[in-house]
Amino acid sequence: MDIKTFDDFFACLDDFRHKALFDDIEYVWDPLKSIASYLGAWLSRLPEEKRSVANLTGIDATSSGAYIRDWVEIESPLLLKDQGIYLEAGVRLEPSAIIKGPCYIGKDCEIRQGAYLRGNVIVGDKCVVGHNTEIKNSVIMDHTEAGHFNYIGDSILGSYVNMGAGAKLANVRFRSSDDKLKGHFPTIKLFTRSKEIDTGLIKFGAVLGDHVEIGSNAVISPGALVGKNNWVYPNMTLPAGLYPPDKFIYPSERRTISRDR
Repeated sequence: MDIKTFDDFFACLDDFRHKALFDDIEYVWDPLKSIASYLGAWLSRLPEEKRSVANLTGIDATSSGAYIRDWVEIESPLLLKDQGIYLEAGVRLEPSAIIKGPCYIGKDCEIRQGAYLRGNVIVGDKCVVGHNTEIKNSVIMDHTEAGHFNYIGDSILGSYVNMGAGAKLANVRFRSSDDKLKGHFPTIKLFTRSKEIDTGLIKFGAVLGDHVEIGSNAVISPGALVGKNNWVYPNMTLPAGLYPPDKFIYPSERRTISRDR
């Protein structure tokens, strides 16, 4: 498996509206470096939306972002220009969700109660961002669900990914006392069989390929590259590294024992 071979991760990439993010890049995580600039350019090319924020019942738009005050369904594409937020038709928003720009949300998505989209976020078509799920600087492709208590930081999720309840994509490695005192964040390095690769990222979660299933309460360590069609066992911690496609990833000593107390 090669971290430059996108087919090991994203067989559905051609169907993704924002596949241009992956043009002319070297490594599969490189789009994380350009989400903000890509969204800024993409939003700047859009025409003015006829529907004004002032007339949109249920959304309070401020300089900080958009707070969803009521149950809202977007009937036609909506641009909140000042906030840098674009919502496609069919998006359903539930009360108390917060969206910060720049942010793109695709067709027929559900953004549920308590969701927090912190900016530099692209969500594809027919996705679920669920109760108390937080996302920042990440790309989520089509038909992917993060339905319950998930954290997705500085990560790329392919199409048809499912995040089990409570699963987390951690994005910062441990720092030394000296790093903390100096306010220093070392860049995250990955190790392959042949070499060490500096990602150039001080925060980097995971890359999850198409159809990956993450079990409930699993924690995915920074720098995990999970190929398509993998299943990750519930409640486990997945270390950083490269995981080839089509595997069931589980603890080596998986057994349940009942004995006298």
